[in-house]
Amino acid sequence: MRLKITFTAFLLCAYISTNSQEISDTSFGKGLINFTAKDSSFSIKFAPRFQVRSESSWNHDGNQYGSPEHTFIVRRARLKFDGFAYSPKLKYKLELGLSNRDVSGANDFNRDTPNIILDAVIMWNFAENFELWAGQTKLPGNVERVVSSANLQLIDRSLLNSRFNIDRDLGIQLRHKTNLGNHFLMREKFAISQGEGRNTSEGNRGGLQYTGRLEFLPFGEFQSKGDYVQADLKREATPKLMLAATYNFNQDAVRERNGLGDYMFNDAGTSLYETDIETIFVDAMFKHKGFSFMGEYAQRNANNPIAKNSDGTLATGSGGELTESIVLTGDALNLQAGYLFKTNYEIAGRYTTVNYEAITGNLPQKQYTLGVSKYIVGHKLKVQSDLSHTTVDGMEDNITFRLGFDIHF
Repeated sequence: MRLKITFTAFLLCAYISTNSQEISDTSFGKGLINFTAKDSSFSIKFAPRFQVRSESSWNHDGNQYGSPEHTFIVRRARLKFDGFAYSPKLKYKLELGLSNRDVSGANDFNRDTPNIILDAVIMWNFAENFELWAGQTKLPGNVERVVSSANLQLIDRSLLNSRFNIDRDLGIQLRHKTNLGNHFLMREKFAISQGEGRNTSEGNRGGLQYTGRLEFLPFGEFQSKGDYVQADLKREATPKLMLAATYNFNQDAVRERNGLGDYMFNDAGTSLYETDIETIFVDAMFKHKGFSFMGEYAQRNANNPIAKNSDGTLATGSGGELTESIVLTGDALNLQAGYLFKTNYEIAGRYTTVNYEAITGNLPQKQYTLGVSKYIVGHKLKVQSDLSHTTVDGMEDNITFRLGFDIHF
């Protein structure tokens, strides 16, 4: 905690001291600091952001809805740095998380320290249409996960994403794009990574993780990389479409949700259980004249999803109880659409259904969400609200209302 406060204070002091006698030519949403060396040998942009929200939730007990539970949180608070080093062809990104949700997850495999680092990656454009990425960053998984949390058209991502996304990992990625003619673009993304998620510092406990993604853009590129920004803020004059598929294979995975979730122990908690996990995503993004649509399908399978001891018996804890370490397998569908009015108000809706394999012990869920957003300065400054109705196994009901704002310098 002291380190975080000291680091943040240092950045603020440095900014104030270097700019107290000057008026910067930057503008809101373009970064708090934009600096390029006189000899053009490097550049840096510093852009802090945070999200604050309130949440009210009502559970149905079978007869009526009970009293609401209220929560007020700083959902995300982040410091983002990016630019180039030595050459504009060698870019970098560093993003740090400071909120409780950002840094949670301390365990034996990251030396019981907060998960402060989100991204620490360099991106080298070593040939015309090729980029090599190295470091920790998001894997090329489902489109909703790769969309920044700063660029969402509802308060947060869907149940599909929270249950099945493959998140961040440490490794290398190779990216390439091919023009197939008449504006038709194909992008290929491949990754080899550690397989255990971000900030793991105690070595590779399982095997490696392999990810491949193909993206097809038949009508050409979106404006301002809008295929990875929710809501049609650019009001695309002509239809734009991205169709994509991802395959992920995590060999000898040791966590319940691929590179996320609890570690799976066996032999009375003395060693880690390993199993192969496959995850498949198929998704689409469409935009035209203020209308936007995103669709996703996800499926996760595992070779042997229940943790077992070396002798084949079910794993138990040190006290003899079943550990219940089970890979979260199943599938999900997420459909989301919105329309942006010329007043910069948007109405958006989402339908999500999640089905788990019976072996997991989880019941199927359905969720309907309706949201309203006001984009004051695009996604950089906005106020959002949404209302969700969730059912578990078609019986247990919950209604949740959320209200929040984003500010991104």
